[in-house]
Amino acid sequence: MKTYNKTNFFKHTFCEFTQVDDFQFPENTSYKSKSESLYFYTDEGVYRKSNHWGRVANCRWKLITEEKYKNQEIVVGFAKWNAFYPVNSADKIFFIEVNFEQKTVKIQTKTANTTNYLFTYSEAQKRIKQINHLLKDDKWAQYFDLEIKELQFKVISEFISSNKTLQEVKKGFN
Repeated sequence: MKTYNKTNFFKHTFCEFTQVDDFQFPENTSYKSKSESLYFYTDEGVYRKSNHWGRVANCRWKLITEEKYKNQEIVVGFAKWNAFYPVNSADKIFFIEVNFEQKTVKIQTKTANTTNYLFTYSEAQKRIKQINHLLKDDKWAQYFDLEIKELQFKVISEFISSNKTLQEVKKGFN
């Protein structure tokens, strides 16, 4: 697995930064981007002060917050160097987590004890788009004999646990 640091963390990476409320950037901040984001490097990781998260240049950087975050709000986040993962790699190091109650889907990175089916970042992204459609629109379910919630659970669970296409999964329920 690639090791990230201040010289390469901004090159095609996925990372989840955690919001930090009590960090003051020193005057000798390590780096200021063209978009006015500030970065401060430590031996453990990087602090980022910015008003934009999510898609950042060629990276996918999420911000984990207590409250709902809206773009254009300035927030400070911190991430350890070992929390960065390559997004343009063929390595299958991501899995998909679905919350059926809240109808949310997110990409997670594997850990030592992960037993989930793993995907590349681009595979996981494509599947998330399809899963969001399955959760938000129920027209596709009218041709099946199961209740919508049960059908969503069964189809999505199989879809995130295999290399089958969505069409292949759906065919198994006809």
